[in-house]
Amino acid sequence: MGTRSITVIGAGIAGLAVARALAMRGSRVTVLEQAPEIREVGAGLQITPNGHRVIEALGLGLAAEREGQRAEAVELIDGETGGRVLAMDLLRQRPDAPFRFFHRADLIALLAEGARAAGVEIRLLQRIEEVTLGEGRPRLRTAQGAEIETDILIGADGLHSRVREALNGKVAPFFTHQVAWRATLPAEPDIRPVAQVFMGAGRHVVTYPLRGGKLRNLVAVEERHRWAEESWSLTDDPLALRIAFEDFVPEVRGWLDRIERPNLWGLFRHPVAGRWHGQGAVILGDAAHPTLPFLAQGANMALEDAWVLAHCLSAAATPEAGVAGYQALREARVRRIVAAANANAKNYHLSGIRRDIAHAGLRLVNRVSPSAMLNRFDWLYGHDATA
Repeated sequence: MGTRSITVIGAGIAGLAVARALAMRGSRVTVLEQAPEIREVGAGLQITPNGHRVIEALGLGLAAEREGQRAEAVELIDGETGGRVLAMDLLRQRPDAPFRFFHRADLIALLAEGARAAGVEIRLLQRIEEVTLGEGRPRLRTAQGAEIETDILIGADGLHSRVREALNGKVAPFFTHQVAWRATLPAEPDIRPVAQVFMGAGRHVVTYPLRGGKLRNLVAVEERHRWAEESWSLTDDPLALRIAFEDFVPEVRGWLDRIERPNLWGLFRHPVAGRWHGQGAVILGDAAHPTLPFLAQGANMALEDAWVLAHCLSAAATPEAGVAGYQALREARVRRIVAAANANAKNYHLSGIRRDIAHAGLRLVNRVSPSAMLNRFDWLYGHDATA
């Protein structure tokens, strides 16, 4: 692999992680990023034990401990009454498997520093207008008109991936009739390192601390018929957000009342790509398998993909065998995660008698066997992509 040129499109979590993983194995890697600087529009994210194992294997575990805050628990709460439905004690039940809260910008900066330290070249202001496959080596054309050829092209270019389109053609996503508002606020002094989900009929709010308790991250999701664009950069009238959750408990309404410019994001369901590789190109992360945010696994799947792809490329006899092995190892797992995230959206938004029965059942399970709910996700959090 050391004699081949590898080009990664996208300096997000997937792109920077795979670049460092390949460079650690001796590969020459260039990352192309369209932005003028490496930055992130989003706010918070959760790195669960399966993703954290990859960060440690990348040699960035100590940096992650400094930048991320360890989560102590997850709580599900009735948003309209304030009653606790379920609590998972992460410190007690998984003491050796950390769950951490990160500001997205901090994790990106950590990975970018790690990539550069491993010898990766990161080139900014490289907006890719066209990807051509099937005529010799993969070829790229930038917005400035430059032509770039590479031996191996890795598409880490997100939801609207040009590499995915070159491999699979255009596929229209499905609007889920759900929207998400995102915001961060200065946190109150007594904020706990806990992820809380306030559930209501057709909507929910997720909140947790960032940057050592300096900020509170908020994501509010509502089911609606009106269409909204799939973008992280749109803003919305804060009054619309407050009206949507006007019957939630005062604690939640108080947080929402402080938000002045919430970002609005339409939630779309994209199919898992049928082809992840071909003709010298391969995709990973959101480019291969976009997921709804209801299982907090987008960043974690990107990290897992990055490690497995780098391993398969370096271990296989040919790049073609490597990328085929990568998809074979990853596809069933990511499909299961995407399906579980889709199901969670429904579970958070129950109403009427179904909601009462479900909440009563969760309270009973939590009282009789406190670790039962977390044990149900051992297939997810216990997975080690680096093994």
